[in-house]
This record gives sequence, structure tokens and C-alpha cells, in this order.
Amino acid sequence: MLYITKEDKLRLEKQYEECIGKQKILSDRIGRARELGDLKENAEYHAAKEDQGFNEAKIRELKEKLSIAVVADTEHLPDDIVFVGATVKLRDVDSKAEDLYKLVGDATGNFDVDYIEVTPNSPMGEALMKSKVGDVIRVNLRRGKKRFEIIEIVS
Repeated sequence: MLYITKEDKLRLEKQYEECIGKQKILSDRIGRARELGDLKENAEYHAAKEDQGFNEAKIRELKEKLSIAVVADTEHLPDDIVFVGATVKLRDVDSKAEDLYKLVGDATGNFDVDYIEVTPNSPMGEALMKSKVGDVIRVNLRRGKKRFEIIEIVS
């Protein structure tokens, strides 16, 4: 099961539709490249086939995610519990450094935001899920165990 927000679901559905739309374009591109001649040495044909393979893999991945996704009902959750869609301010217990983390169902890969995205099945996400303001969570990270205090649930 994959918990996602409404926004995550809309983004995944949009990506899926875009990939479906690319199928005809890629098929046409392969057809045009095939007309250029010998397929063994036809770089355009091989590039188009590779692009088609990547697109089909992305379609399968998105279809799978959407089939197991459960949209989290964040409207009926208590305001003091961390769940998918929540942005929290954490303080590293040792260094006292503070950062914002957002618990997302599916990471966007966008690094231009003011928070760090974590998914519920990541070590940080597992520790954050259903925690409350004031809790100290323990996270097993690659560089060792860390403890964070939940300072605030921002949204």
C-alpha cells in the first residue's frame, strides 16, 4: 500500500497521461526512422526504440503506483499528529540544527523547495509517521543513528 496525498495522485495521473500521449509520437518516430534504411546502423531508429522502452517502463511504474495508492484523508486527522502530507520542523538533538521535512507519498525529486521530502517507507518517514509535537524520534540513517525532536507541525 502506498499512502499519497491528493496532490501526489493528481501529479501521478498527469504523468501517466503524458506518457500515454507520447506512445503515438514515439511510434511515429520509429516508423520514420525505419524508412531511413538499414536498421543495424540506424542511430535514429535505435534512439527512438530506447525512448519507447523508457516510456513504456514509466507507464508500467505509474500504473502500478496508482493501482496500490491510497489517498490519505488529511482533513479528518488531528492537527497534532504527523501523517502523509504534513510538513514538520525537526531539531537534531545533538547538533541543534533545525530543518523542515515533508512526509510525501511519492517523492517529486524537486530540490527547489524549502523542505526535505521523505516517504513513509524511508527510515525518517517511518519514524515520523503518527508522531506528535514534542516527541523525540530515533532514525537509523546510513551515517548512524540520529535523534530528532519534533518542534512544530507546519502544515
